This record gives sequence, structure tokens and C-alpha cells, in this order.
Amino acid sequence: MSPMLVLVALAALLPWAAVPAARRLALLLPPREASLTLAGAAVLLAIGTMAAVASLFHVPFLAGLEHLPLSTVVAHWPAVVPVSGAAGVLLAVQTARLASRWRRQRALLARAWELAGAATNDGDLLVVAGQEPEAFALPGHRGRPGRVVVSAGMLRALSPAEREVLLAHERAHLSGRHHLLSAAPDLAAAVHPALARLGADLDFHLERWADEQAASAVADRRTAATAIARAALAGSPRAPRDAGPLRSVGSGPVPQRVRALLAAEPARPTGRRAGTAAALFAAVAVAALLGTASAYGLHEYVEFAARTLRAHDAV
Repeated sequence: MSPMLVLVALAALLPWAAVPAARRLALLLPPREASLTLAGAAVLLAIGTMAAVASLFHVPFLAGLEHLPLSTVVAHWPAVVPVSGAAGVLLAVQTARLASRWRRQRALLARAWELAGAATNDGDLLVVAGQEPEAFALPGHRGRPGRVVVSAGMLRALSPAEREVLLAHERAHLSGRHHLLSAAPDLAAAVHPALARLGADLDFHLERWADEQAASAVADRRTAATAIARAALAGSPRAPRDAGPLRSVGSGPVPQRVRALLAAEPARPTGRRAGTAAALFAAVAVAALLGTASAYGLHEYVEFAARTLRAHDAV
């Protein structure tokens, strides 16, 4: 059944083709737009992939709804049962992996709140008594609003102006709900392995987004660059490899972030860069929507084929 084979190929190959385009597009956009683009691409590509797999799984059931015996379906489309069975198994694996990753992220967040329980509360700031320089944004959890967690060691490592940058950076993570955006590639990778490649890029652009908001808050890009570099260097020995929903000032390639702060404020692309960005956006959007559209197309094809077979049998 050629439409089934086409759908299998689309579900498998579209994310591999779309991810490089999305990553290149993000490099042409300001940090906020780049972050939203990468997170949106991850979500839409994952939805399209699962929609394609689910539609393959439902082909025999759709044929049944059209009052076609399974024996007739198999006689005309011999691959329908093994393909549908494999799709069902894959769909179950994807769902289980999604649930597992979501539970892991929630467990990390709950553990972080537990560890921050002894911190001194000062508005939206939790100060941890410790010599190790640490700072991260702690998202809200179970009715508790988000907080900025900073160790006493980190506060001592920075000047007053640099502390202001640090706090503005972490507050930007909270106000922008960056933990939800950063979760998108991690969850999407449970559906298709190609989508995991968006994670590091999204982390970088989220940090750049928070950097730019911090620089705007203090109205001094050079001070912001100095503060980000000093805080990242101070906290680097303790920086976690996988912080899950926690956003730390030391995340991402710090030298690139510092260079960007020392340059002009990022702007939306113009001229030829705008044309390239538009073409890349169109490619990513088409790839993201094609999986869902092909799933709908397969449903329509099954209905058409069923009508054709019934008409053929009636002759």
C-alpha cells in the first residue's frame, strides 16, 4: 500500500530534514524569536510524527468503520496488519517515554524546592547559606511562585552592579517561563530522536534572551557582559550537566554570550537575511505540518479505497 509507505517515510525523515533548517533559522533571529521558533518546531514536529504513527495504527479500524472485512483489506494491502501493529507498538513506546521524561522533570523540580527549603526568603529571592557560588531560576511548583535561588558565595563573588545583572537574568527566566520552553525538545526527543538536537540550541538562545533582558534592565551591556562572565566562571565547577527545568546563569557557551553582549543589541533580519529567514521558516512550517496533513490524507485515502472496493465487489 503505497500511501502507507509514503507516510512511514514522511514520519521518519521529515524531522531529520526540518531540524537543521530550524537551527539555522534561529541563528538569524533575535534570542526571543529564536527560542520560540525552536520550541515551536520541536512541539509541532513531535505532534506531526505522533499523528502519522497514530494514523498508521488506525488503518484497520478505519477500514472496519467502512464495513470492509479485515480479510478483504489484507488481500488488497498485505502490509496493513504488520505496519499497523508496529505503529501501535511505537505509539505506546512514545507515550511511555513522554510520560517518563515529564515525571523526571517534575521530580527534579520537586527536589530543587526541597533543597531550597532552608534558604532565607527575601521577596522573590531565596539566599542559600553556602560558600559555593550558585544561582538559578526555580520555577513555581504546587502553588508556590517561582523564585531566584542564589548562594551567599555567589553574592560575595559579584559586585553590587553585577548582582543586579545576575538577578535580572534569573528573573527573566522566570517571567518568560523558560523552563516550559526548554522542556519542549526534551519531551519531543521521546517521540523522534532527531528533535533532541534542538535542545542545546534552545538552551543557548534562552540564555541569550535572559542576557538581553538583564542588559536592558541595567542599561549597560558591558556591565552585563562582565557580570555574566564572572558569575559563570565562579559557578562553573558546580554547574550541573542536566539541570532539567532549572535555568542557571552558567548554561550555554558563555564566551559566545559575552561576545554578543559586547556587540550591538540584536535586531530582526533585514534584506537578504530576511529573505533567507522567511524561506527557512516556510521550510520548517511545512515540515512541521506535513506529518499531520499526511495523517489526514491517509484517512481520506482509506475512505476512498473502501468505497472503490465496495463498488468493485458490487459489479
